[in-house]
Amino acid sequence: MKKQIMRDPVETARTLSEALPYLQRYTGAVVVIKFGGNAMGDDEAMADFARDVVLMKQVGVNPVVVHGGGPMINKLLGQLGIQSEFVRGKRVTDKATVEVVEMVLSGLVNKRIVQAINDEGGRAVGISGKDDDLMVCVADDPELGFVGKPVEMNVEIIRDLYSAGMIPVVAPVATGMEDNETFNVNGDTAAGAIAGALKADRLLLLTDVAGVKDESGTVVTELTPEEVRSMTEAGTISGGMIPKTETALAAIEQGVRAVTIIDGRVPNACLLELYTEHGAGSIIRSNASQQRLRSK
Repeated sequence: MKKQIMRDPVETARTLSEALPYLQRYTGAVVVIKFGGNAMGDDEAMADFARDVVLMKQVGVNPVVVHGGGPMINKLLGQLGIQSEFVRGKRVTDKATVEVVEMVLSGLVNKRIVQAINDEGGRAVGISGKDDDLMVCVADDPELGFVGKPVEMNVEIIRDLYSAGMIPVVAPVATGMEDNETFNVNGDTAAGAIAGALKADRLLLLTDVAGVKDESGTVVTELTPEEVRSMTEAGTISGGMIPKTETALAAIEQGVRAVTIIDGRVPNACLLELYTEHGAGSIIRSNASQQRLRSK
């Protein structure tokens, strides 16, 4: 049973009133959300995320959800007794592994998210990068096997879905250039490629950290691509944050207005980013796109 929290109705009304400019700002906007991390394994967190996505659709945003599913893949590989080989810390995805990846991502994980959104009153439809050749890949690194790098994007199916009032939920499994070829695509990479192809207004990368941190460990709330590159060269941005910021830079180069790296563990993180003055996490955008103001 959920704990009941008493809220000041006047404060609630004030919050809604202050959100008006942001509600107006994002009417009709395309927002791609990479969903992953611990929230995917927690029923309550999943329901909270789904509710936020439904609310976004209700107030005029066109949300597109792209998800990962690494922990679920690892679990099923273990149950099936499939041993994983690693090269430079990355899993080699052979034929047997990519079949498990597709089963988990396009099946179990994708439909769980779809069901959660539908349970909250939304109209979600689950697809993968294979549907209508949405995402066509080549091998990112031949040593890694069927790990894909998107080289062709066909996002008409996504536009058709959100234009019809649906919420697309995309599994990062793609087709290849050859017949019957399947690739596993990193979830962040897939989300960035989809956001770039859609020229999305915003890409939200939900993760398990608070955002990009400076050398003192403080979260940097606003960054330009130049600052990201400088911090990476200096080693301030390192480890798992590097692929996320690389995804952000690539998306911005393709026309995405801004990318925000958000702590998905924070309740209502997406709503805080879109509909409040202070936002959430670390926003990356070019100086040319607008002034350095958090007010979207």
